[in-house]
Amino acid sequence: MSEMISGNVNRNSCPSDLRITDIRFTDVVGAPMHCTLMKIYTNQGIVGLGEVRDGANRVFGEMLKSRLIGENPCNVEKLFRRIKQFGYHARQGGGVCGVEVALWDLAGKAYGVPVYQMLGGKYRDRIRIYCDTDVSGKHTGTDMGRALKLRMDKGFTFLKMDLGLGELFGEPGTICAPLGFIDEMHEAGRKAREAQTVEEKRWWRNRSYDLNNIPHPFTGIHLTEKGFDMLEQYVKDVRDVIGYEIPLAIDHFGHIGVEDCIKLCRRIEKYNIAWAEDMVPWQYTDQYVRLANATTIPICTGEDIYLAEGFEPLLQAHGVSVIHPDILTSGGILENKRIGDLAQRHGVAMAVHMAESPVSAYACVHSVAATENFYVLENHSVDVPWWDDMTLGTPKKIVENGYIAVPDKPGLGVDDYNDEVLREHLDPDYPVMWAETSHWDDVYSHDRLWS
Repeated sequence: MSEMISGNVNRNSCPSDLRITDIRFTDVVGAPMHCTLMKIYTNQGIVGLGEVRDGANRVFGEMLKSRLIGENPCNVEKLFRRIKQFGYHARQGGGVCGVEVALWDLAGKAYGVPVYQMLGGKYRDRIRIYCDTDVSGKHTGTDMGRALKLRMDKGFTFLKMDLGLGELFGEPGTICAPLGFIDEMHEAGRKAREAQTVEEKRWWRNRSYDLNNIPHPFTGIHLTEKGFDMLEQYVKDVRDVIGYEIPLAIDHFGHIGVEDCIKLCRRIEKYNIAWAEDMVPWQYTDQYVRLANATTIPICTGEDIYLAEGFEPLLQAHGVSVIHPDILTSGGILENKRIGDLAQRHGVAMAVHMAESPVSAYACVHSVAATENFYVLENHSVDVPWWDDMTLGTPKKIVENGYIAVPDKPGLGVDDYNDEVLREHLDPDYPVMWAETSHWDDVYSHDRLWS
């Protein structure tokens, strides 16, 4: 018996003496998003894997290094509380969340247990996956329905698509907006993409940012009755292809006000919509309450919200039926579970947004396996042929028949990143893999939050 127990001990790990020695990053593109991948190294050779959401934000992770070097990564909550002040809503929380994920991976590997076990155990052995589905170019609802039907043929049991202004651009008489405003948005984006100099690119990118980030209530964009007719017909055509028995969620409505959101929801209620996502900015709790009270379609938001307290106003006001955090924005593995537990107390289900690498996917898998009111997890990379190959020690096909199996290997269940595959997809702006980051070792500021 003693030999059997001894054989299960990780002899390379003494968790009490484990210390963080380094943090490094690699950026890849086309997965389909820009992924900033993270490794946290230790004095015992154990490496923790994490990720910064949507790339180009590696500085949000690098700046945390000096606050982590020399610390025991198994003290996950202590370190998270030290660094969580450096996160914020949307992509600004990516560094904190990526570190938190890597710390859990290290703790699991040090103690030889899967992360879900350290969260209290699991409610399920496999995680239901939905994949957001795009159709490029000008297309019809029937075209979208056929694309979704192919998802069903692969075993997916839950679907999502986009519906909104994007389907109406170029259709005369469908959109009412200040004259020239939409053309100006598109032109700024085009010039930013085509700019030849850094200065020109920066100017047009900022111009495009300013135009595209006017909150929905302030754009003056409305749909006409013809526009509503076309969007309703689009949804009907989709349902005619896929049928009415499979859940269909909808996202990316465009920057329209809450009144138009209400009108659109009422038009498409009859098509059994699983949820309507991010119809207005998440900060406008009162508008979410208006919307939720005006339609029978479940209302959903959350991928840009940081920490459990960010979700409290929406939940307390009964403004949503489904929350939809992203683990690389919400605060990481444990905070995401806390968000789910908070939502459960309000009778709200939790779906999870995920458009990153397999490491983030498995971070989600462990978190939601341990969360009772979990609904369904996104995977935005189903059509990326090399996505499954980004990691070592994971199944050849990570998503199988619409599910990801919860792994029982220590940590996240991922051995390492596959450098050979990553090297083929490096971001040209960051061509060195796992470049040293010693210039961040001693960055310091008096950032205590009290006097």
